[in-house]
Amino acid sequence: MDRIPSVDLKDFLSDDPNRKQKFINEIGKAYQDIGFVALKGHFLDDELVDKLYGEVKNFFNLPLEIKESYEIPGIGGQRGYVSFGKESAKGKKEGDLKEFWHFGQYVEDDEERRKEYPENVEVNELPEFNKVGKQTYQMLEKTAKYVLRALALHLDLEETYFDNYIHNGNSILRPIHYPPITQEPKNAVRAAAHGDINLITLLMGAQGRGLQVQRHDGEWLDAIAEPDELMINVGDMLSRHTNNKLKSTIHRVVNPPRELWGTSRYSIPFFMHPISEMKLDVLESCMDKDNPKQFEDITAGEFLNQRLIELGLIKK
Repeated sequence: MDRIPSVDLKDFLSDDPNRKQKFINEIGKAYQDIGFVALKGHFLDDELVDKLYGEVKNFFNLPLEIKESYEIPGIGGQRGYVSFGKESAKGKKEGDLKEFWHFGQYVEDDEERRKEYPENVEVNELPEFNKVGKQTYQMLEKTAKYVLRALALHLDLEETYFDNYIHNGNSILRPIHYPPITQEPKNAVRAAAHGDINLITLLMGAQGRGLQVQRHDGEWLDAIAEPDELMINVGDMLSRHTNNKLKSTIHRVVNPPRELWGTSRYSIPFFMHPISEMKLDVLESCMDKDNPKQFEDITAGEFLNQRLIELGLIKK
């Protein structure tokens, strides 16, 4: 495979059962082969995307002392600002060359669940920033719901199997700024090779070179989406749940060639997480004598906590 497969969510949403099945087959095969697809037909419109990028750039252009005033101690970076170099990939001591922001779940119908999550952080200097962030969060969450419905059918589950697990789930929208590189970065890259923690990740801003995906033979493949596409990949939670039938693929964001060091890069992933009590136990349909159970039983909340410690965002 020398390119990321492209699929169209409108096929799944159509009233034509053949188109719907075509989408299920295509995304299922892609996630078994490489763990990534480029998705057209999602719920983000161009106007919202343009507004979001404008607000994100406005935020990261604020003076550092203002940005740092939105860095909230004691919550493992789950909301608000996370400053440059704070996060590192699992097993890597060098911090990634990025700063980022976290929008979290907007719980409106479950008081106990709302208490479980930190509050979203309001940016006083930018009156539209939080409003546009919330709209984007909800459109990406809606897109992810239908992708997971297609995957449920691919796995011979009820179409709505994931719906109750992702409603009010612990999902995160993360606008990332990779600033211009001003000196030789030694061992650090914009985002070191890693797998994602969650069920699936929906990535905006993969139009330029930088994101690379590791094929099963170890070679790295450039993952470049069209302007109207989201890049969507399998995370470790879904990989565990399916006994690695759907593959969480290692990926990275490499540094640009030296002549482009003076440029910023922005990307905006949406990490689709379930509610914390979802059991990630391996599905019965994904085990047989040739594919025995590979993973211990664990809940999504326990798994997330382990990984945030490994990433250096929560201190033991």
